[in-house]
Amino acid sequence: MGKGEQTRAAVLDEAARVVSASGLSGLTIGLLADRMQLSKSGLFAHFRSKEQLQVAVVERAAELFAERVVRPALQAPRGEPRLRELFDRKLRWDNGDLALPGGCFFASVSAELDDAPPGPVRDRVVSAERDYADLLANVFRTGISEGHFRPDADPEQYAFDIRGVLLSYHHASRLLADPKAEDRARTAFEALLRAARR
Repeated sequence: MGKGEQTRAAVLDEAARVVSASGLSGLTIGLLADRMQLSKSGLFAHFRSKEQLQVAVVERAAELFAERVVRPALQAPRGEPRLRELFDRKLRWDNGDLALPGGCFFASVSAELDDAPPGPVRDRVVSAERDYADLLANVFRTGISEGHFRPDADPEQYAFDIRGVLLSYHHASRLLADPKAEDRARTAFEALLRAARR
């Protein structure tokens, strides 16, 4: 990796930290230039516009999520053990040793962009969210084929339900500072698994 690529990667890592805590609207080339001790013109040369910077930081957050959550979880045995690992690592991505300063990057920016018109930034966030929902459904589907869950269980409904638990956890732990947020999320997760086994 050349010096320019290293600088770009470092800038995007810092940008992901900023966005997780302050949102996309709080991310500017000037702020990043100050934090990275770079000139605005030098930073602008890497991204050319605020929108390109925002798209790039969403891409970087998706890479970090894959590195910290998805790829390690996929090392677990198929079916229920893999679902457990995905769930555990997602909690840690939100509020633990895998987290950015503001918690789940995608929960933060989704709230900011949910009513925004379609465009490159929103479209990339939507794509990342759909990818995660599809991953959960597919891992659940392998749980059916492994005999862990009922054959008539609905993988898409499971993915919807578990994402609801994770969003509720984000809200309870980050906004409400509920000390029982993780326990409640884990209880809800176990209830979903029990229901799928019947």
